[in-house]
Amino acid sequence: MTRREQDLLSAAAISTFKLNGQFLALAEELARPAGLTAAWWQVLGAVLTEPLTVAGIAREMGITRQSVQRIADILADRGLAEYRPNPAHRRAKLLIPTEAGRAAIAQIGPGHATAAAHLAKALGEPQLAEAVAALQSLSAALDEAFPRP
Repeated sequence: MTRREQDLLSAAAISTFKLNGQFLALAEELARPAGLTAAWWQVLGAVLTEPLTVAGIAREMGITRQSVQRIADILADRGLAEYRPNPAHRRAKLLIPTEAGRAAIAQIGPGHATAAAHLAKALGEPQLAEAVAALQSLSAALDEAFPRP
């Protein structure tokens, strides 16, 4: 590894950490009026289109199974999600949003649309699309370079 490669890796990591903090702060702001936290929104969002196991959500989001389990249990306790039997695995239940969970996510929609419009205006929609593609490419490269067991 060259010094330039090391510097690029460090710059990518530091920029990503800062970006993560910025997105988390924005997500907290957007989720709060719906009675959610950013983490609750993230887990509910992962199961909006299809039920997933806690482990599946964790893999999809790149976080630990334990943290997803804690949030999934809170969501279930609050009636925002529920566990359903999993035909593929008797012990690993599937998490799905309830109507209340879907309604909470729907409340975020208008603020999310406004935030998206502000970001697209500040950066430009083509540049925003390029940035998303670059982030996805970087994530895929990290998965390839450092596969998880």
